[in-house]
Amino acid sequence: MKAARMTEHSTRLGVDIGGTFTDVVLEVGAASYSTKVLTTYAAPENAIIDGMHQVCAKAEISPAQIGQIIHGTTLATNALIERRGAKTALITTEGFRDVIEMRTESRFEQYDLNLVLPDPLLPRQMRYTVPGRMDASGTELQPLSRADIEPVVDQIKAAGYESVAVGLIHSYLNDAHETLVRDVLAERMPEAMVSLSSEVSPQMREYERFNTVVANAYIKPLMKSYLGRLEGRLQDEGVGCNIFLMHSGGGIISIENAADFPVRLVESGPAGGAVFAANIAARYGLDKVLSFDMGGTTAKICLIKDQTPKTSRVFEVARTYRFKKGSGMPISIPVIDMVEIGAGGGSLAHVDAMRQIRVGPESAGSEPGPACYGRGGDRPAVTDADLVLGKLDPDNFAGGSIALDAGASAAALSTVLGDVLDMDAATSAFGLAEVVDENMANAARVHAVENGEDLSDYTMIAFGGAAPLHAGRLCEKLGVDRLLVPPGAGVGSAIGFLRAPFSFEANRSVYMTLAGFDAGKIKTLLADLKSEATGFVRNCDADSPILSEYKVYMRYSGQGWEIPITLTEAQAMSPDVAVFEARFIEDYTKLFGRPVAGMDIEITVWSVNATTPPEAVARADEAAGSDAAPDHGTRPLFDPALGAFTDGTIVQRHEMAPGMQVAGPAIITEDETTIIVPTSRVAVRQPDGCIDLRVKG
Repeated sequence: MKAARMTEHSTRLGVDIGGTFTDVVLEVGAASYSTKVLTTYAAPENAIIDGMHQVCAKAEISPAQIGQIIHGTTLATNALIERRGAKTALITTEGFRDVIEMRTESRFEQYDLNLVLPDPLLPRQMRYTVPGRMDASGTELQPLSRADIEPVVDQIKAAGYESVAVGLIHSYLNDAHETLVRDVLAERMPEAMVSLSSEVSPQMREYERFNTVVANAYIKPLMKSYLGRLEGRLQDEGVGCNIFLMHSGGGIISIENAADFPVRLVESGPAGGAVFAANIAARYGLDKVLSFDMGGTTAKICLIKDQTPKTSRVFEVARTYRFKKGSGMPISIPVIDMVEIGAGGGSLAHVDAMRQIRVGPESAGSEPGPACYGRGGDRPAVTDADLVLGKLDPDNFAGGSIALDAGASAAALSTVLGDVLDMDAATSAFGLAEVVDENMANAARVHAVENGEDLSDYTMIAFGGAAPLHAGRLCEKLGVDRLLVPPGAGVGSAIGFLRAPFSFEANRSVYMTLAGFDAGKIKTLLADLKSEATGFVRNCDADSPILSEYKVYMRYSGQGWEIPITLTEAQAMSPDVAVFEARFIEDYTKLFGRPVAGMDIEITVWSVNATTPPEAVARADEAAGSDAAPDHGTRPLFDPALGAFTDGTIVQRHEMAPGMQVAGPAIITEDETTIIVPTSRVAVRQPDGCIDLRVKG
């Protein structure tokens, strides 16, 4: 296997498949080459091969010289959202057949009398039960035999299922029954793919665990087929290097592990973006960063503190009700904690029954794309509004590879929005843009409040093809004074893949109170988790040192949810009840203002993340603005803060030397994106290539 940190002359390829564009970045030593190509939905590997050839031509190398490929994708997420997975069966414990349909019985909109809960991934007739029962301590209450399982497996085989999820009650504590079910499936249905909840998500809370193993089984045939085709196509092109996948927790795993646990690839693209932003934060010594990633389909917002993205154990895919928490599909895996909304360049607008402009979550994607692409789209997208408002140059979009039709954008805006609301195309575009910007600002505010943060102290780092177009306005709405747009912002997630460590997080639910603290049991449990996580990383990297990060999830007795508590290796390997209690009270007080006296404390989940050392980041020099950047005249640019068109100065990013500045309103252009500098800001080109936008003095 290749080492995690390549030599300075290594050749590495980062690939991010998005809903609209596939981003490809090639690093040859210190040099970087990138391109964006439209995503090919029927065969996503085609876009990768196309993009690979483009960047190899720019670098004047052959694909055979690539030493490592790191890939992230939205394919797993999209398959869950669009319900395009395999024919999947669930085998569960008698009496628990309807858990994934009953959910937690919480109402995400408590005052909606006509509330409809989202349909489960599998309807009732695709869910099967077996007897046998473990109790909450992992002790067998009722045995399970092969004779109990075989008739159920025969039913599933006769129905022609491709994939089978196995989720039995309390299997995270004792997996003996699930393993027996897998053995019977292997004998009687050797062609079927099998996913065990005790392997995919060995955590308490059966709804989240069952839903996660069902999701894994549902997308496993699709992802295994895709990864196999990709490997074959690359070999046909002479590429013989190792291929790795970005996972949702912000690290890299092998293609074999990704094929077995594809649910860990959900949110892999956005995770790469968060790693990219964290790398920029480290370069500038920033401890409070708001990462803003806006692509063609969605926008992602993530808080990065102390140069580390915030992580979580559970997140939701495909929220169906105005992005409200609880209206989606919970996936219980380690993930970088971010808020995601359907607000990308391809997000479509319409007028609702209250005569209000609504944007997303439906997206035009790349087929047919926004109206201005000229590929058959006739509904206005965010990109159409950006074009009409002067943010985009129709002749130089995506480096001139896609010609934009401003007339088609204006027609779509007028037909869908203007004619209904009695507005011209420009006013319709203004309304659309303000709605999408306010949606993103609201999402950021809520995310900050949920985490007890004040965004006025933060610096925004914007990347993704559409983010630099909207980030300046977002900063105005949020009261954020500083915005950094790094070089390669248009392909930021793909660059992030190349900055990520190899890592894997192993976790397990074992209930323990501090009153019943068992130091010996804790040492054994954490050692087992460390060994499991390290094994996954060693599968990718045989040589690098591996670090271990320890977390326990704790709460007061009677509370519904836990908070993560980070432990040092010494605290984890020499457990002391007083230390555990002090760490919990310290973090609980930070979050909620005060501890709760007189209550016992519980530990529910234990976690060890094995990771190769982070890439060393040199501190960037910073320049104050001095000389004016050379400009290429002006063009009409709409400034929403003024509510009117103004003359925006046009500047080419590659012509800005370190220290050069341009005062807003301005348009800084490059091949993969465009940076809009509002009237309230001034932009300075820093020595490392970042464009630094600050409030005018």
